[in-house]
Amino acid sequence: MAAPARDAGTVPGLDGFAACALSGSACTVAEARRFTRDTLQDWRMCPVLADNAVLIVSELVTNALRHGTPADPFELAFNSLGGNRFCPAWLALTRQESGVLCAVSDGGSGAPVLRQQDALAESGRGLRLVDELSDSWGWTLPDHAGKTVWATVVTRG
Repeated sequence: MAAPARDAGTVPGLDGFAACALSGSACTVAEARRFTRDTLQDWRMCPVLADNAVLIVSELVTNALRHGTPADPFELAFNSLGGNRFCPAWLALTRQESGVLCAVSDGGSGAPVLRQQDALAESGRGLRLVDELSDSWGWTLPDHAGKTVWATVVTRG
């Protein structure tokens, strides 16, 4: 049976690195989850680790698309000159000795904020979930190209 075809915007994870361009369409988060699950299965990662990584990627991609894309028309025009118009974010997975590093890059200039829990809030729980499921997480300092938010998940036992 032939291997499933990969999209033109993906780099398969044969050597412990896989990347996927994120379009910003309505199905982007689902595609990122599927890409993560397929890649971690190809790498024969522990199913529990894969489940946690899929949830983490879902939250990181959602945040990148919601908060990491510029709202200012001038900034949108400026970023489109650099190619971000068609690819507002990237997902990268790196296999590590005992787990995986999940990283999502976007063109936004704001740093992620871990909010206080509010039981009645309709949003704002994503980074709490990332914090609970990952072994460590953080971000690069935003610059003219944006930032990368990352999280590591390690196999237990």
